[in-house]
Amino acid sequence: MTIVYEKEYDLELGIDYEKTAEKVINAALDHEKCPYEIEVGLTLTDNEGIHEINKEQRDIDLPTDVLSFPLVDYESPADFEKAEEFDDYWNPDSGELMLGDIVINLDRVRSQAEEYGHSYLREYSFLIAHSMLHLMGYDHINENEAAEMEKRQEEILVSIGITRD
Repeated sequence: MTIVYEKEYDLELGIDYEKTAEKVINAALDHEKCPYEIEVGLTLTDNEGIHEINKEQRDIDLPTDVLSFPLVDYESPADFEKAEEFDDYWNPDSGELMLGDIVINLDRVRSQAEEYGHSYLREYSFLIAHSMLHLMGYDHINENEAAEMEKRQEEILVSIGITRD
């Protein structure tokens, strides 16, 4: 597994950002039974940085907590079989499946953890789990999809001992 890691913002929350990301990403891949080695981009930024990306990429003129940019199109969530049919999904140098990019707003990690009454680690990990599910084809457009994503996010985090406590 390769995580292309970029830290644009130096907010310290007492989290080993890279180690935690690797742990959550691996747990998400295991949970969804991904049979391949993968590559994921992870950028850590602030309110201003994510606002700019959100406006540029999604035409939404607001900051947000996390953005996900999947590179794989799925017929159904976590249906990895179709990926083999498309050369564009694979890094030609490493042979890894390029799932996509995650952008996390560390300002929101701090404020949302405080708002929800849980740790910075829990909020950071939650946003990565959430985004990984998006990179594997899940969405939360309707109530059923949202419930399914919430269930999977919680299962991923519990599997590595990260709870709301």
